[in-house]
Amino acid sequence: MGSTEGLRRRPADETTVVLPSGAAMPVLGQGTWGMGEDRRRAKDEAAALAAGLDLGLTLIDTAEMYGEGGAEEVTGQAIRGRRDGVFLVSKVYPHNAGFAAAIAACERSLRRLGTDRIDLYLLHWQGRTPYAETIEAFERLREDGKVVDWGVSNFDLDDVEAWTGEAGGGRTATDQVCYSLSARGIEWDLLPWCQERGLPVMAYSPLGQGRLLGNAVLGGIARRHGAAPATVALAWLLTRQGVVAIPKSSRVERLRDHRRALDLVLDEADLAALDQAFPPPRRKAPLAIL
Repeated sequence: MGSTEGLRRRPADETTVVLPSGAAMPVLGQGTWGMGEDRRRAKDEAAALAAGLDLGLTLIDTAEMYGEGGAEEVTGQAIRGRRDGVFLVSKVYPHNAGFAAAIAACERSLRRLGTDRIDLYLLHWQGRTPYAETIEAFERLREDGKVVDWGVSNFDLDDVEAWTGEAGGGRTATDQVCYSLSARGIEWDLLPWCQERGLPVMAYSPLGQGRLLGNAVLGGIARRHGAAPATVALAWLLTRQGVVAIPKSSRVERLRDHRRALDLVLDEADLAALDQAFPPPRRKAPLAIL
């Protein structure tokens, strides 16, 4: 474990991953963490998400936690009138993960989002509710057509093994975790395990909250390609088979940089230089959680 040579590469033309329902989830989308916290910014935030949709970033990831529902409301504004062209992800609080509570929480999210279904519904992180009870709730929501697929977030290998080992756990569609050039810990064991099983991994904070973008090596590679550092950082993530990246921005020019990652091809020299600047893990480390 821990060797990047063992990580599977994504085919250059692969722009989606297939979930248990057969639905295709885009490998690059938009995050909403930090949105919906100030209603005075809601109109501009919704406009930014809509601009991202116009650019082809049709996956939007949100959660009931973000702005205590505010980000879902912003997302609902952005997708109004174009719901069928959007792949929508939301998450439930752990304290709402009981059978009846999860169903009620999903209903509230649906109302805030202004839709009748969520394409992918996730348990935001582990809580005290038995996994079997949450899975039962997710399955009821799926059977009722309120969610299409479901999965987990912030689950390390032991956790996701336990979750998928429950009855019905084989329908798990993703594990959303912190993953970027500056947070590569999942490459030790979690990412290879998921890749071997065809379980997509969603990378949140794929730009290290912007902190990694000032790296000199990353900047040099970006200049050689005539690209932004963010484009290179996202393109690097997208070389990993089954990895989906959900960067967040409220600025259209940055959204354009994000979208260009789908078209940027990094060569072996680029990848080797990034490995040297951002070394892969040499041992097991706790899962990065922001």
